[in-house]
Amino acid sequence: MLLNIILLIAGLIILMYGANLLVDGGAALAHRLKVSAMVIGLTIVAFGTSAPELVVNIVSSAKGSSALALGNVMGSNIFNILAILGVTALTAPIGIRKTTARVEIPLSIFAASLVLFFVYINRSGNISRIEGVCLLCAFVLFLAYTLALAKYGNSGEEVEIKNYSTGKSLLFIVAGLAGLIAGGHLLVTEAVQIAWDLGISERVIGLTIVSIGTSLPELATSVIAARKKNTDIAIGNVVGSNLFNTFLILGTSAVISPLKAPADSTTDLWVNLLATLLLFLFILIGKGKKLNRWEGGVFLVLYLGYLLFILDARWFDFIR
Repeated sequence: MLLNIILLIAGLIILMYGANLLVDGGAALAHRLKVSAMVIGLTIVAFGTSAPELVVNIVSSAKGSSALALGNVMGSNIFNILAILGVTALTAPIGIRKTTARVEIPLSIFAASLVLFFVYINRSGNISRIEGVCLLCAFVLFLAYTLALAKYGNSGEEVEIKNYSTGKSLLFIVAGLAGLIAGGHLLVTEAVQIAWDLGISERVIGLTIVSIGTSLPELATSVIAARKKNTDIAIGNVVGSNLFNTFLILGTSAVISPLKAPADSTTDLWVNLLATLLLFLFILIGKGKKLNRWEGGVFLVLYLGYLLFILDARWFDFIR
């Protein structure tokens, strides 16, 4: 068991390091090819923060671990809103851009509702390949909207681009991809083994260890933004990440192999939707379009309550 945990942590570290190499190399190469910093930030950098979840889900789908794949996305989305925004809002009240409040958060509500419909309301109990294609089409539209928004005056945050040579950029891209593949494979393999050893479901592992681990880039970005007093970046990053997770990652996973949802996963789908609705409600009732400290505290309490709910008695027996 100890060896499995060590290997899982090693896989997570390799995964994160690979994502960083891929982003640095890809951004430097794109810059040399005269791609604007705005486009680099909205595509390569945004993809890089979601790359860990994407790789984990591709590996999980290929291995037939659909519960782990679905749990990773739902767990990441819930962690992003309740935990990351909770911590960031407690650090400093979070400002919200108009486009985020009017378009991107409602779009996140639509995305969460769509997945719930695919899995639960239509009684199919899975996300089929056709539904996966629908999610990918929605991602293309979202990406087009993001690029158009930036083009007409909202360039978003500044992106730091390393001045690497073409050869070094290509080397970093290859090394980053290798790290993502190796780290993702190791992380999924050990996560499944730990689930078997503890007698718990892959869903719980996906919702906790895997989803929190793969959401570390978003957590780091939001905490750094809060420390630099750029808190308006935090919600945009979280909402954008959730849309990437739902449309791109879940869509890609379903296209590779239809995702069968365990019966108890409907709880996670509802929590994902309700957390997004609560974020929208706080924005509507808040003054000055901000997420205040007390609202961040509510988010954190809800996340801790959710964790206690999904962790069954066998976890506590193992801890004791």
